[in-house]
Amino acid sequence: MKLASIPAVAAIVLLGAIAAACAQESELDKIRSKLAAFIPDLKREEIRPSAAPGIYEIQQGSLFGYVTADGKYLITGDMINLETGEHLTELRRMSDRLDKLAALDEDRTIMFAPASGADPKRTVTVFTDIDCGYCRKLHREIDDYLARGITIRYLFYPRSGPNTESFRKAEAVWCAKDRKDALTKAKAGAAVPATQCANPVAEQYQLGLALGLRGTPMMVLPDGDVINGYVPAETLAQRLDQIGKSTATVGEQPLAQQD
Repeated sequence: MKLASIPAVAAIVLLGAIAAACAQESELDKIRSKLAAFIPDLKREEIRPSAAPGIYEIQQGSLFGYVTADGKYLITGDMINLETGEHLTELRRMSDRLDKLAALDEDRTIMFAPASGADPKRTVTVFTDIDCGYCRKLHREIDDYLARGITIRYLFYPRSGPNTESFRKAEAVWCAKDRKDALTKAKAGAAVPATQCANPVAEQYQLGLALGLRGTPMMVLPDGDVINGYVPAETLAQRLDQIGKSTATVGEQPLAQQD
């Protein structure tokens, strides 16, 4: 499309938008250049305008920070809108978690769903470690979660890391003919025959790291919020019932237990 074919007012608006976009790109490059000594691997796409005028948001994985437009002041910590109570940084984390989980292939997870089937609004993604005590407690109560219409979608996060016994157990469960049965047996302490196959354990472990996992189990709720640790089915059901009724605001999370 040629500018000559655009009405004069529209052309002015378009040129203004282009100029503003170019100015922002230039500003992002300047900020990145000034931060290079402190964050050498920072990419331009990891810098974006924040909700606060004159402040840019920086994201690397689950880590967030803020920088002034002149690149002079770097702020670590979370941003909160004091007028609305919205926890803006946590809302960004929630959105980021959902984006990363949406990219998962459902066939590369182990899902325990109620007889009526999985409801996305009541599906909880759980990063689990076979040798984690509270992970085992959660799985012993799997029928309680299912009875409340909660689908548990497991991803592996062996806390001890690659090339460890817990990691090998996770791989063995994945490579078993019946993964759900093998997972249940492994969490009960039974040995699962080691079998080699292509598996997503390393990929899921890295995803847990990218999401800032601090302990297991870690539950990611349908809105992207997180419960770090075990909570009983009734408590989780109550939390799911609240989703959609409110946005992320400053407040307390349900009491959770983790290893």
